[in-house]
Amino acid sequence: MAGGNWLTQNKVRPGVYVNVATTDGSIGKMGERGVAALALSLPWGEAGTIVKVTAQDNFSKLLGYDLTASVLLPVREVLKRGGTLLLYRLNEGAKATITGNGLRVTARYGGERGNDLSVVIEKNIDNATRFDVTTLLAGAEVDKQTVGSAAELKANDYVVFAENSPATLALTAGMPLTGGADGAVTNANYSDFLAKLEVQDFQTVALLSDDSSLKALYTSFVKRLRETEGKKVQAVLANYAAADYEGIISVANGVILSDGTVISKTQATAWVAGATAAAAVNESLTYQAYDDAVDADVRLSHSETVETLSGGELLFTYNDGRAVVEQDINTFTGFSPNKGKPFAKNRVLRVLDAISGDLKRIFENYFIGKVPNHADGRALFWSQCVNYMNDLQGIGAIEGFDAQKDITVTPGDDTDSVLLEVAVKPVDSVEKVYMKVKVV
Repeated sequence: MAGGNWLTQNKVRPGVYVNVATTDGSIGKMGERGVAALALSLPWGEAGTIVKVTAQDNFSKLLGYDLTASVLLPVREVLKRGGTLLLYRLNEGAKATITGNGLRVTARYGGERGNDLSVVIEKNIDNATRFDVTTLLAGAEVDKQTVGSAAELKANDYVVFAENSPATLALTAGMPLTGGADGAVTNANYSDFLAKLEVQDFQTVALLSDDSSLKALYTSFVKRLRETEGKKVQAVLANYAAADYEGIISVANGVILSDGTVISKTQATAWVAGATAAAAVNESLTYQAYDDAVDADVRLSHSETVETLSGGELLFTYNDGRAVVEQDINTFTGFSPNKGKPFAKNRVLRVLDAISGDLKRIFENYFIGKVPNHADGRALFWSQCVNYMNDLQGIGAIEGFDAQKDITVTPGDDTDSVLLEVAVKPVDSVEKVYMKVKVV
């Protein structure tokens, strides 16, 4: 379904086009959050496909390693907060193989992890005419089949078997696979990832690269989705305050974990993406602790912190044995009368994005093509929008909502269109306290 912002009522596709503005002095339920996306070069796994993973999945099967392995650090950091990760393996690589003892064995996926696979062929202890064929990953059994011949072997999650002349199986204490390689990654692989990601539902996407051209690519991608497609997503990049856009979060430094692991600012984009995706519409990440972090990798002075925040960068600060988010902000600094300072605060933006997305979803699911465009039909849509806004006010995401003044649903320029106008005052978190102490 089409969506996005509008300037004039000239849209062609059926859809919901919403403009949301903040006010300063002057049916549906809220959508689920917690989905982050990440593209990585990995030594194992299906390439060129977006795979949904959660912290409960079997990572050894999916990615060849336990989630605690250092090679999966970005995945682990996302899932510390994010509920679901849309993971895309950028590189395909070369598959490890081995031929001998009546078999040709090929790793299911390309990559260096395939070189840690091996196959053992032993006599079955109960039937001397049969064989036990065991697949090992880094010495640990991951599959075992009892067969009479090579033709009976079935592919498993790690290797594919084929007969090799002569096809008679021969005993071996181990056939290690070799030749697996990760392969190179190009910017075109990232473009392919974004093309596939566009049709997915997600809140954030992180970029683990310092390549300025890729940062520009991700920024353009997010701008198009937010402004043309109506998908209110954010990208998390390292050191890219130049974006000056509410859809881009720039991370200025990293953290140190309790085991001494240093998470660079580029790697920290993974945690920020997961935490941002999972944050509720009435939640701010300001002064929330980075999970298991005991310090910032680079401590900034007061003046450096002020300068960094003023420039639109999210940073981590040491606080009582933890690394905390100094302020939950994005890169938007080019304030104007039509788009003010509140848009720079991610809690406020989550509220505005939720309103845009959820009202669009309510219309698509319950009204478009189903309800006549007459006074009663528009009144029904209005009432559902009011219910939704009251829910937001009930959880403290907005305040001062007046159903009679702040929402109107009127006929559009065409007979099949309606004009929805919403005025909203998001609630921000308390971040500054000014005190006067009087000595008497």
